[in-house]
Amino acid sequence: MTTTEAASANLRELLLSRIRDVPDYPKPGVVFKDITPLLADPVAFNALVDALAEMCARHGATKVVGLEARGFILAAPAAARAGLGFVPVRKAGKLPGPTLTQSYELEYGTAQIEVHADAMTDGDRVLVIDDVLATGGTAEASLELVRRCGATVAGVAVMLELGFLGGRQRLAPSLGGAPLEALVAV
Repeated sequence: MTTTEAASANLRELLLSRIRDVPDYPKPGVVFKDITPLLADPVAFNALVDALAEMCARHGATKVVGLEARGFILAAPAAARAGLGFVPVRKAGKLPGPTLTQSYELEYGTAQIEVHADAMTDGDRVLVIDDVLATGGTAEASLELVRRCGATVAGVAVMLELGFLGGRQRLAPSLGGAPLEALVAV
């Protein structure tokens, strides 16, 4: 095992040890991945932020998008650590001023997310960061918003990928060759 592989395995184990499974939340049959214990642990949280900031640098990002709501908690400090600007992508109706809106499909209907129309421009390379990749709907819509602003997608980075929900497959066409990186995949 190389030094890089060992560091990656150590980070994975650290993160997994701080993510709590909450059965039957928010409804029976669902196992919720609670990251609040990880956020409360300064060693684990800083290791996570360092890893995300390194991804920003490695992919040549000039801005970082964070997806509401837990993506904000990870993306903002990663952007700051990497010396980049942070752009929040929010649920519809939460941002003041001119916005771009993107609808996406949920298993039970549709939802919308928004970004300020002037948050990204031509020449920006944007890394989208979120806590969990599940079905991929929000991430897919965010990629469309990045492109509608005129920016280039540098990639998508998530702390945890729930592979059994098919988000990676859903996102593949929208990524347009940009990478999708998960620090932990289950």
